Amino acid sequence: MTPRQTTRPAFVRLAQIWMAASCLAAPVALIAATPAAALSEIGREDLPPPQGTPGTPAVPMPGQVPSPDSDTTPDDTGSLRDDVARPGIDDDGPLPEIVYNLDRLPEPVRRMHRLLVEAAKSGDIEKLRPLLGTGSDAPQLSFGEFEGDPIEFLKAASGDPEGQEILAILEEVLAAGFVHLEAGTPNDIYVWPYFFGIPLDRLDAKQRVELFKIITAGDLEDMKQFGAYIFYRVGITPEGRWAFFVAGE
Repeated sequence: MTPRQTTRPAFVRLAQIWMAASCLAAPVALIAATPAAALSEIGREDLPPPQGTPGTPAVPMPGQVPSPDSDTTPDDTGSLRDDVARPGIDDDGPLPEIVYNLDRLPEPVRRMHRLLVEAAKSGDIEKLRPLLGTGSDAPQLSFGEFEGDPIEFLKAASGDPEGQEILAILEEVLAAGFVHLEAGTPNDIYVWPYFFGIPLDRLDAKQRVELFKIITAGDLEDMKQFGAYIFYRVGITPEGRWAFFVAGE
């Protein structure tokens, strides 16, 4: 997919996500979006009841990154940490292999990837609902706690009322190569796009071209100052569970 030159910068979208979480958690009747944010106007009274998606740690903006604590990392027993959307990455260690061939994925992962792509291409955000799961099986959609229906949350994070921009982002992300992070541990995860697992200053020219299909050059400069790719990424567990679709850090 070619870069979308007219799209808002990634950090503007991150602000949208934070506002979306606030919209679904606060007892307000309406969010009045500015043209730059282009948020959907969603009334609290119009939202369906909660679907069992647990609250997860508002998307912090650059300069507001929380420090990790003992509750977000594996303990001595190897149990899965609470926040699976922050895979462990050693910036100074060996680079993970970047893979494009989907045939190298375990069948459950390949199946979930295909279903997500099909849902995104359909243009109907409701097609994601059967893939969401509930309770502990629900994917993490935000680093901020939110209440209500996850589909409405995704619509609110999108720049259009039907959520088609967020579907386009999902499709773009899944079209990139992927990395397999923390293999063989309780936090084993396949992540798209691979830029999340590669320090930005170690991307080569070809990889930067691929990155610009998702973010702008201005976004990249901002992310370099922040220290990492922090736009949307998708995680799928080896068992084929959709683990997260988040932006931020």
